[in-house]
Amino acid sequence: MKKILIVATGGTIASSAGSHGLTPTLTGEELVGYVPQVRDLCNFEIVQAMNIDSTNMQPNDWLRIADTIMAAYDDFDGFVILHGTDTMAYTAAALSYLIQDSPKPIVLTGSQQPMSNPFTDAKLNLYQSLLYACQDDSSDVSVVFDGRVIVGTRAHKQRTMSFNAFTSVNYPLPAIIRNDRVIRESHMGMSIEKDNPPRKESHLHSILRPRRPRVYHELDDHVVVLRLTPGLGPEVLDALFAEFDAVILEVFGIGGIPETDDAHFEKAILGWTSVGKYVVMTTQVSEEGLDLGVYEVGSTYLNRPRILLGGDMTTEALVAKTMWVLGQSNDPRKAAQLFYQPINHDRASDD
Repeated sequence: MKKILIVATGGTIASSAGSHGLTPTLTGEELVGYVPQVRDLCNFEIVQAMNIDSTNMQPNDWLRIADTIMAAYDDFDGFVILHGTDTMAYTAAALSYLIQDSPKPIVLTGSQQPMSNPFTDAKLNLYQSLLYACQDDSSDVSVVFDGRVIVGTRAHKQRTMSFNAFTSVNYPLPAIIRNDRVIRESHMGMSIEKDNPPRKESHLHSILRPRRPRVYHELDDHVVVLRLTPGLGPEVLDALFAEFDAVILEVFGIGGIPETDDAHFEKAILGWTSVGKYVVMTTQVSEEGLDLGVYEVGSTYLNRPRILLGGDMTTEALVAKTMWVLGQSNDPRKAAQLFYQPINHDRASDD
């Protein structure tokens, strides 16, 4: 049997009702005790990395989780992280950059209802996550939730209450799980995400996948996300300037940035890049991605140093990747090289 390390971090799955609402109280051991069927799947050990509401998850906590995994990496066949849903997509993306090309699966899961709730989704999510982690073909970072396997850099929480909380943005599901059966994308007949063509790992890449992952330990957490709205002026960028090394700018549509008599965004944006800071452009539209070259209101920012284009990446992945990139280098050429390198399928490889 495979040997899996379960890393408990808190979240709704571990929560109990208190006088002020739900708060994490159950340990990893108690959570697994609710699902005795997992003992037929694998041998496992449990470590309690933290016990927090995932709203309180910070970049330093991502590093702690990554360190916990790597400290035990040689002793286990896979890893399952029990996590709150609110920031799970951020953590999954961050782990994709901190632990790259892992030949062993690193699976995140949680639930929309606490484990002790009589109508919880926690039991099946925990069981299916361990089931997926035990598969010989599973590798790298992913989210397993409501019978869907989502690449770690493509997960997005779409719903606040429903059990199918997560969606895969701009990338097909590599697998689904029906009861106790893992069905890979290559055996589905067609991609589950019908609007996205299947993108399989090349045979050469699978052969060359290293026996151990590449591991990183540095993040620059001085990164902020700003969504443009009608009427918002560029002075907001000036207000953020002193505290942050990079701003992820969620622009309109496929790449619209206003430039009017009252809103001189070009001056404000180039003011950031002229002193060594970065501006990452992305779209606030969930699907299909950014292309600044389509309209005049975006083309001004093409091929500018320290302006990075998010392509079809999720905002969650852009936050984590920008922190990772700037944690490795502030040199604009090196930073751009790292940023545009596809990692765990985070962006279309032809960007």
